[in-house]
Amino acid sequence: MLWKMAWRNLWRNKRRSVITCFSVAFGFFLSLSLTGMAEDSYRRTVDTGAKMGLGHVTVQPSGYLEKPGLDRWITGAGATRALAQAQPEVKGAVVRIMGQAMFGNGGRTRGGQFIAIDPAHETADSNLFIKSIVEGEPLGSADERGGLIGVKMAERLQVGLGKKVVFMTTDAKGEVVSDVVRVKGIFKTGVAEVDGGVVVLPLGKVREALGYGPDDASLVAVVLHDQRHSAAVQARLQAAGVSPGAEVLTWRETQADLVGFLAVDRATNRLFQLLVGLLIAAGVLNTIYMSVLERRREFGVMLAVGMGPGRLFWLVIIESMFIGAIGVVVGGLGTIPWYRYMVNTGIDMSSMMAEGMDIGGIVIDPVMRMSVPPQLLVAITAILFGLTIAAGLFPAWIAGRTPPVESIRLV
Repeated sequence: MLWKMAWRNLWRNKRRSVITCFSVAFGFFLSLSLTGMAEDSYRRTVDTGAKMGLGHVTVQPSGYLEKPGLDRWITGAGATRALAQAQPEVKGAVVRIMGQAMFGNGGRTRGGQFIAIDPAHETADSNLFIKSIVEGEPLGSADERGGLIGVKMAERLQVGLGKKVVFMTTDAKGEVVSDVVRVKGIFKTGVAEVDGGVVVLPLGKVREALGYGPDDASLVAVVLHDQRHSAAVQARLQAAGVSPGAEVLTWRETQADLVGFLAVDRATNRLFQLLVGLLIAAGVLNTIYMSVLERRREFGVMLAVGMGPGRLFWLVIIESMFIGAIGVVVGGLGTIPWYRYMVNTGIDMSSMMAEGMDIGGIVIDPVMRMSVPPQLLVAITAILFGLTIAAGLFPAWIAGRTPPVESIRLV
């Protein structure tokens, strides 16, 4: 009975009810869009950072994060890689050596970082530098004398495909060593610091130059299908036992700058959504409260003939629930085509962004897309629906406290 009465009462003033329902629908659309675009941006930024060197989960020597250097390495990297690769959440695990070096050609030199990889296990899907090749081709084997060089580095050293580049660094004993590679490919990530300071080298040749063993490396980088499983994979690898003297870290520990930026950005996004929710709640409160004031005489009659204040309270609450339910359903239906467009096509923001925008050296994709995990969709729906109910509490309380005799006298 209450549900029928609430539905009938809601449409007494159709214009006001429709406007309120559409305001809830727009709030749902706006919250879902903001959350989806932000979450997708966070996910892709984390994934890009993982592909640039350390992975979502990193197995590395203990203390390497605080004091990196080529005098620290792990043994049994191949077995650790196989152990990580066997985990169901893992997309790929790769062995890498990373360090600082000087690169030169003729009289021109440039300091930077090298990343030694095994081409047999590295693909464009797990390595941003391979994906970003604009000239030449990827490395063919771990023992070849080839290398990938950033476009800015190539310009500064004035080298092109097939030209020699000398790299000089310190080996495992702290001695200065050098070797020569030929430029096999040139990559462009769009970040000047990366394109001008990173060189990709073959793993076997670097091991030989540094005096490492055949299964030694700086780290094993583990790339996941979904970065949210990082902690679970970390715990499993720690329990299984990795290389002696090694530690297992997630991207939250290895990329502290990125974690801080995402935390601030996420808090700002949540604050904005809270303000939107409060505005919607104010609109619902206004609609329900005006409806209650207009029906005070009616409420007095209902109380006089035996309806309890509690039932009157729930009558108004149900009206709020109808507004919330209609708004969420309409908002959801209106969001579906927009969501599909953003997932499949997205919005190219490159014209509004400086070339090579980055966060701590991690490339930002200029194409804006959406990605809403199911738990966030449920949370947004529940919060918005809850706000509409909360907005009806005060008018419902006023309705339940209506004095019967005085209200009947009102004209």
